[in-house]
Amino acid sequence: MKKFNILLLTAVTLLSMTLAGCGGENNAPAANQGEKKDKVKIRIAYWNKEDSVKTLLDLVKEKLPNIELEYQFIDNKQYQNIIETQLTAGAGPDIISTNPYTASRYAKLGYIKDISELADRYNDGGKNVYSVDGKLYALPGISWFEGMFYNKEIFEKLNLKVPTTFEEELALHETLKQNGIKPQAMGAKSWEPMMKSSMGLVMNNFLFKAENKDFDVQYGEGKKKLDGNWNTALEQWTELIKRGYLTEDMLGVDYDQALDEFATGKAAMWQSGPWAVEAIQTKNPNLKFDMFPFYGSEPGAGWLIGGPGVGFAANSKSEHQEEIMQVLDLISTPEGQQAFWSDNKGGSSYLKDVEFEMPEQFASVSETLKAGNVYAPWNNWGDASNVIEDYGKNFQYVLSGKMTIAEALQAIDKKTNELIQGKAQ
Repeated sequence: MKKFNILLLTAVTLLSMTLAGCGGENNAPAANQGEKKDKVKIRIAYWNKEDSVKTLLDLVKEKLPNIELEYQFIDNKQYQNIIETQLTAGAGPDIISTNPYTASRYAKLGYIKDISELADRYNDGGKNVYSVDGKLYALPGISWFEGMFYNKEIFEKLNLKVPTTFEEELALHETLKQNGIKPQAMGAKSWEPMMKSSMGLVMNNFLFKAENKDFDVQYGEGKKKLDGNWNTALEQWTELIKRGYLTEDMLGVDYDQALDEFATGKAAMWQSGPWAVEAIQTKNPNLKFDMFPFYGSEPGAGWLIGGPGVGFAANSKSEHQEEIMQVLDLISTPEGQQAFWSDNKGGSSYLKDVEFEMPEQFASVSETLKAGNVYAPWNNWGDASNVIEDYGKNFQYVLSGKMTIAEALQAIDKKTNELIQGKAQ
């Protein structure tokens, strides 16, 4: 009898413990009823170190307490291979840092999602390079840009004004030359300056006419050619060569030598970007200088060669789409842009009506930046984007008189066709 009672008591005790355990799993104790849900962890990958987005990450932490944004730095040399391997496997970071070419490719493969709900907040110059078939697939980040630095003291001494058209710029060069001052320094030993200088006029006189708005995308698809379309603008640009403002000896001048010529007052102008400001001031702390954009035949805000340094895309396979869009929405506000810019000063925002307090060296491009007129044609050339090196080298031949504009463009078109056909095979 005692044995039975002991067994019964043991069974009741075990049953009570089991029921209590079940209740603990399914019903949170009263003390926990007010606790917040766990944060949702999402990951962002980027080829720049965390310092380049630290203020933006702090803003996300402050404004979106429901999200834990984990930062993953991947060196640029391995970035694309690592990310693409992960995306192919249906994995990868929730927010993907990308460039225009990879954004287009990932969109077509279905790796990243359409985020067009944010498109109207951005200027065409930024969102166009991250759009496919009229749909936005990545947010355009803070831009890099390049224009024409000019020596303010030389301009003031000769009573020269910043030009508003390409013809005025030619006249400016001539006045400087007549006064014994080298109009412009150029490190044409590199293929880049010739490429960018020539494209500046093309952007104003051809690419941003309404009928040519999709030209770059079509060129990257092999549906258009440079020859027969860019010739008129580029023939006009060659006046810089014909009048002796850009000279063959510049082919032996490198970037640092050109920078030195401008910083020491040996040349009145020099084509470069914000990254050169510190070096200029180191060489000549007393130099007063500013920048103006590339202009066309008609007065306007002009254009700067440049583009988004990075685009932020949403992984279409992520389980946290709502949280991703909350982060992208925050980036697409003036506060978000300011936070990103604070660690990337010297660039501009493509978000409409957003202006940064730029250093005094960029006063003369303020209207250009405000208009969002910062663009690099090759960003929309897709698989053919790498042809820009051939383009620049061919224009070195134009400077030396070994090629005509038509010959240079025909050679570039041929190379572009080879790149497109090679990718298709």
